[in-house]
Amino acid sequence: MQIARTLPDLRSAIASLRKTHGHIAMVPTMGALHAGHQALVHAAVASGAGVVTSIFVNPTQFAAHEDLSRYPRDEAGDLAKLGASGCHLTWLPDVETMYPPGAATMIDVAGPASRWEGAARPGHFRGVATVCARLFGQAQTDKAYFGEKDWQQVQVVTRMVTDLLLPLEIVPIPTVREPDGLALSSRNRFLTPAERAEACVLYAQLRAAAAALAGGEAAEAVLARARAALAQHGFDVDYFTLVDGPSLEPLDRLQPNARLITAARLGTVRLLDNMAA
Repeated sequence: MQIARTLPDLRSAIASLRKTHGHIAMVPTMGALHAGHQALVHAAVASGAGVVTSIFVNPTQFAAHEDLSRYPRDEAGDLAKLGASGCHLTWLPDVETMYPPGAATMIDVAGPASRWEGAARPGHFRGVATVCARLFGQAQTDKAYFGEKDWQQVQVVTRMVTDLLLPLEIVPIPTVREPDGLALSSRNRFLTPAERAEACVLYAQLRAAAAALAGGEAAEAVLARARAALAQHGFDVDYFTLVDGPSLEPLDRLQPNARLITAARLGTVRLLDNMAA
């Protein structure tokens, strides 16, 4: 596996991969990799493309009150996992490479970015869209792979690529879970043992809500019951709601492409999850 830390090295490596594989697939990450990230790399490798994984903890998607320094970092462990997963190239830019002096362009996103995480974390998706656009431009990628665990992020990036006519395809990959259903996340390591035992309740409530909606129960009652159940298990619920999957607009009844999405804090850890309704 090659490693690039400068743009000239990246461009040289990308050119070589394009000659040998024809197409380039990217897996953008912020590091602290787990089996969910590895599933993205495996899917990209299986496509036959030359695979580049980026590791960059993006400061522009963190709000002032969020602790950027607390985000887990493990470069050596990440590189070992990527090598074992078949990744061809790892891109490790620094902040000045991603946001060079004089850079004056950020991407403001609306539509699917307007609610939920967009409301809870103002400016978050502005940072996500901007760093993704920069990464796509740097790697000149043909496809980019994202996990459905961050459902809203996938829709925001897909909308941006469509609106800006960027010449790549966004490929969503299903959420990878622990045996008890907890969606894998780099932040799960901050859960205490007691919190970890309760964390699986989030997915259990998504499943229960999906079953109730499929059985014909009214959405308002189903969602209220799920929020109450989570509160009883110690969750501070930001939202647990039913939305149109692509647009993230709220729904008051089950319909095609509906998605249940939730964010809830357990102790110091904010957990996100979702599933088709």
